[in-house]
Amino acid sequence: MSSTAWSQATPQNPPTEAPQKSPAPQRARPDAAPAKPDASAPNPRQLDRVEIQGTSRDDDQRRASTASKIIIGREEIERYGDSTIGEVLKRLPGVTTGGRPGRGGEVRMRGMGGGYTQILVNGERMPPGFSLDELPPEQIERIEVMRAPTAEFGARAIAGTINVVLREALQRRLNEVRLATTFERDHVTPNLSWTRNDKLDDNGGAYNVTINAMQHKRVDDINSQSLTQLVDNQGRVTRETLLKNLGNSNDERKSINMTGRLQLRLDGGDTIAIQPFVMVGRGNSSSRFNQTQTPALPDTDLDHIRYTDAATTGEGRSTMARLNLQWNKRLNETSRLETRLGAGRMTMSSESDRLESNGSKFYRSQDDDTKSRDTSWSFSSKLTHQMENEHSLVAGVEGEGTDRNQTRTCLQSYTQGQAGLPCAYLADFGDNVNASTRRFAAYAQDEWNVGKQWGFYAGLRWEGIKTESSSNMGPISNSSSVVTPLLHAVYKLDEKSKEQIRASLTRSYRSPNLNDIVGRLSISNRYPCGDPTQPACTTNTIDSPDRLGNPNLKPEMATGVEIGYEKYLEKGGLLSANFFYRRITDLIRSQALLETVPYAPVQRYVVRPRNIGDATTYGVELEAKFRLDEYLTDALPVNVRSNLSLFHSAVDGIPGPNNRLDQQPHYTANLGADYRLRGIPLTLGASLNYTPSNLLQQSPQVLAEIDKKRVIDASAMWTFSPAVAVRVSASNLVPLTYGNGSLAITPGRVVTSESTGRSFTVWQVRLELKV
Repeated sequence: MSSTAWSQATPQNPPTEAPQKSPAPQRARPDAAPAKPDASAPNPRQLDRVEIQGTSRDDDQRRASTASKIIIGREEIERYGDSTIGEVLKRLPGVTTGGRPGRGGEVRMRGMGGGYTQILVNGERMPPGFSLDELPPEQIERIEVMRAPTAEFGARAIAGTINVVLREALQRRLNEVRLATTFERDHVTPNLSWTRNDKLDDNGGAYNVTINAMQHKRVDDINSQSLTQLVDNQGRVTRETLLKNLGNSNDERKSINMTGRLQLRLDGGDTIAIQPFVMVGRGNSSSRFNQTQTPALPDTDLDHIRYTDAATTGEGRSTMARLNLQWNKRLNETSRLETRLGAGRMTMSSESDRLESNGSKFYRSQDDDTKSRDTSWSFSSKLTHQMENEHSLVAGVEGEGTDRNQTRTCLQSYTQGQAGLPCAYLADFGDNVNASTRRFAAYAQDEWNVGKQWGFYAGLRWEGIKTESSSNMGPISNSSSVVTPLLHAVYKLDEKSKEQIRASLTRSYRSPNLNDIVGRLSISNRYPCGDPTQPACTTNTIDSPDRLGNPNLKPEMATGVEIGYEKYLEKGGLLSANFFYRRITDLIRSQALLETVPYAPVQRYVVRPRNIGDATTYGVELEAKFRLDEYLTDALPVNVRSNLSLFHSAVDGIPGPNNRLDQQPHYTANLGADYRLRGIPLTLGASLNYTPSNLLQQSPQVLAEIDKKRVIDASAMWTFSPAVAVRVSASNLVPLTYGNGSLAITPGRVVTSESTGRSFTVWQVRLELKV
């Protein structure tokens, strides 16, 4: 039964005692005179209101899983009319998103950024450069959130795993069209989505096609400033310089996405599924800002600004095509074999032109063109065997590979009208990079029930990863392998699983990604190299570092503990509390340090990912979903959803009290409700998402501050008929200014920086048609 049933049913004086058995009816005599109606008796033509109660299918799957899992189905995805997956996920306990309020961004579980959350699409990792925000919610069948790793889905999930399942081919006809228009800061962006589903035959064959065309257009303010103070040995300020940047940026992107699934049923119960996935996007961007320095410094000073105005234009294109083949083979009554093959290619190209000047006087131009091609393959085979003693055995092997070819052309000119010359600082690094990654894994797991109340899961997974690259720097090779044992258990306090306790003991890890290892060199624009007005490439500062990859990275390892309690309510709600703990070794963090570099005669600050030591994090996630009339007798049947997550972390070797993990706040909170009005086909919903501001000691020298996020969303849907509905939604009502800041302290220098910008309300009107 869907959650619609429990969300709409309204109790009417429910009985407190079991109904008594009715006496057998007496046969009426034909000659009997009709009895006079009793005014006090109930009208026989008036039916009593019947309430149907049941739990949602999403919660049924959550309750039945031995490992802790949260399921978000189509109804929940559509509840508030979100335009991105990040907006859907941000309402879950412990989930935060990067970026400005009202927009999507990097999805983080337990508030842990930097790749601690494993993101999968149909159980597979996507190529570098793929973002969940590029996948519209209309193409999603469901989202599976796993708080602890499992052998089947992989152990690269220190914070957890989010698996996005694309629309499936079902044995029913569906033809949906959705037309939407989004308004943000006086800019209108359209969106069109079409989903077609139908069966091919009566043997189980079916197909699904979903096509989405969308456009995003955003205009943001640039408002940043940094105060540089020089101090003597006694801590006295000898000079102060304030640098301000004011301007704006524009970003526009158009894309077309297509997902499909063709499912065929063969003799003997075997099935074959073919799944294409295509994404094509093109975008344009531009930015312009003016920087001023007070007081102005002479050209011989390190901190003097070399230009006052900068304008950048860019264009980017991306294409991704993947094809997956899945074959389910029924070996016998108790065993089946699932085999998956996949191949794909993603091409990306970007062109950017930057012009720097001092008013009308030309200073420098730089053109940077990059083209990359990722070719990927994957395979997996999984054998499942159901034993008579309540054991479900699974064993499998996996493999995947990605080959990247990247070419880059960088040209600089310090003379107006003169053709640019190759960027001198790249001579030792080269413009072209060839890199590859290979991953192989093998796992086994056993899931079994002991009686009607105990459920256990035990798994063991081995995984090996090798990354190789070649450039002017010479060959780079990085190899790692890990073995991760995984244990889960669930105890049902009653046989109907209304209350249960979960526990997990796991090992997980985070491996360096390709960009962490072979990331190309990026020189600070504030302190560039190759300037003919300077005698040589000078030093830079810790707040304006160069950037580079690190081929010597080791994977992070984490030991994790989960303990949870769940109570499923009579009217479909849920109360839960979950405690987690992680002990992380070989923590990876991007830090800026002074290094001797081949492109400069002096040391320069270079930020790159580094293994800096160990860390600990723990927290508790509280969740309550219920119908209001479950606790208040006379209340309306309003569906209430709320959660509160508290986090704590500490990084060894970095001074406290703010030595937390990257991006992790102290807590997150969500409160939402929705209700379908009686008598009119109108459904209303609203939610509040809040993440407080956060101080983070990134290194002994740098303290960062992340602003608070408060996002209020609201939606209304008028259902004209089962085939026509109109939805109006607003994200980020009452928008706040959002910004970040930092404090960098090095010998003789203190730099205080901040960057702020306005956020905006995003309105959307959507017409939903079922043809």
